[in-house]
Amino acid sequence: MFGYYLTLALRSFRRNRVLTALMVLTLALGIGACMTTLTVFHVLSGDPIPGKSDRLFHVQLDPEPMAYYTPGKEPESQLTRFDAEELLRQQRAKRQAMMTGGSGIIDSEDSAFRPFLESMRYTSADFFPMFEVPFVHGQGWTAHDDENRARVAVIGRTLNDKLFGGADSVERQIRVDGTALRIVGVIDDWLPRPKFYDLNTGRFDGQEHVFLPFSTAMELGLGTSGSSNCFGRVPTSDSHALNASCTWIQYWVELDGPAQAGDFTAYLADYSAQQKAAGRFERPANVRLRNVMDWLDHRKVVPGDVRLQLWLALGFLLVCLVNTVGLLLAKFLRRGGEIGVRRALGASRRDVFVQAIVESGTIGIAGGMLGLGLALAGLWAVRQRPSDYAALAHLDGTMLLLTFVLALAASVGAGLLPAWRAMQIAPAIQLKSQ
Repeated sequence: MFGYYLTLALRSFRRNRVLTALMVLTLALGIGACMTTLTVFHVLSGDPIPGKSDRLFHVQLDPEPMAYYTPGKEPESQLTRFDAEELLRQQRAKRQAMMTGGSGIIDSEDSAFRPFLESMRYTSADFFPMFEVPFVHGQGWTAHDDENRARVAVIGRTLNDKLFGGADSVERQIRVDGTALRIVGVIDDWLPRPKFYDLNTGRFDGQEHVFLPFSTAMELGLGTSGSSNCFGRVPTSDSHALNASCTWIQYWVELDGPAQAGDFTAYLADYSAQQKAAGRFERPANVRLRNVMDWLDHRKVVPGDVRLQLWLALGFLLVCLVNTVGLLLAKFLRRGGEIGVRRALGASRRDVFVQAIVESGTIGIAGGMLGLGLALAGLWAVRQRPSDYAALAHLDGTMLLLTFVLALAASVGAGLLPAWRAMQIAPAIQLKSQ
């Protein structure tokens, strides 16, 4: 029966080509605009580490002085070096990692390339297993390497291809700002989007190609990147010293599950109280522990203009649907005589309703196909923008499927009222008027 209704729909389209084309175009414009903005929103608001984001937590403490203190105010988003190293030493979580971004001049004895500047990350050993960083060769360094400021490094696949032609470079050397470092591992291409673990050095870009122990980087005096806030009387040249009153280090922990978050928060409060008793902290304990998605939401990673554009696109789609309802209603009521004859020949109201819905759904499929093309064009336009997230604007399989689901649902929804009105047509009146 569905095939019969589909045949009737196609015949109807041929009889009313202009009206059908107008409905398809109207629906396509709404779908195209909506899927363009929805895809951008989907990319920016997605879970960067699915399956584990509820077990990874960002740590915040409040080491600032009492000056300008406001109860309940959000604490610093980063930690001082002293607090980060002390929390790392105490190891109260399943895994923990302190980190910051940096850069340095890279060269290799085996490379024909001239020295070049490369982005880096200074962190601790748990970084790799905690964030499930994939390795092509070797592995990360150990906590023992952290303690001993070992001259080791992990490099990215892109850099490995550039310097060593893609060969296994474990146990070979690279030089960072003139210091030789032994390569212990090569990671695969890895860049969570957004880069949740450090939102200060580029939320959607800034892939790092060299990783080395934080302790090693500090001993070598390598340059850092990202934001910092100094609130004590510390010389600028000494802002990275162990006891400097400056926050500039990100600190993440992995717990066995969300249920442990309360216990770890209590531990952080106790730690803050101990530091206050020791004279380092002045304010009452004020800590935060947020999982990945809560942290991204708190930092408003999805730009406000993207949210506004999404609401505007949804509103535009609604306007397009209202117009489609009007066009379908006009089309079905104009065919009152044909519907009356079908009813007189034995077709039930249900048959008329289903026929109208199939016709509406067919328009939706056609509108979805055209809307998909418009969405691809819209995403191409987004990628031409200078925004840091522009390069991510690509339609994946999920959004491709959603395009047709949305088009079909929208067209069927728009066809409900016209279909209901069509099945109410009385056959006697229509036959009398013929």
